[in-house]
Amino acid sequence: MAVILIVEDDLFISQLAEMTIQDWGHETLLANDVGEAMTILRGPGHIDALFTDIYLKADVLGGCEVADEALKLRPDLRVLYTTGNMVTEKVRAMFAKGAHCLAKPYTDEQLHDCVDDMLAA
Repeated sequence: MAVILIVEDDLFISQLAEMTIQDWGHETLLANDVGEAMTILRGPGHIDALFTDIYLKADVLGGCEVADEALKLRPDLRVLYTTGNMVTEKVRAMFAKGAHCLAKPYTDEQLHDCVDDMLAA
């Protein structure tokens, strides 16, 4: 099973995603902001995938920038984005390049399908 880093600033959503993903047998790492995410990504531990909110409330950098930096550090990392906000041109361009994205609110089944698709890519 995969090791998935979840970057989400909404505590309820992050804990729900974490429990759900763990129920499928995956290991999860949890970061509530960009700083925590970057510390984990710079560490020695194995990470297969990043599941990040595109818009993180309290940070100058958002999930897109976290993913960009993460891919510089770990080029084989798979990325799944999520958002409950308006999609910008930058985000549309990412999706046009084949980025995986999940709109909030999402169901467990939608999350499961997106995680499976991301890991299979």
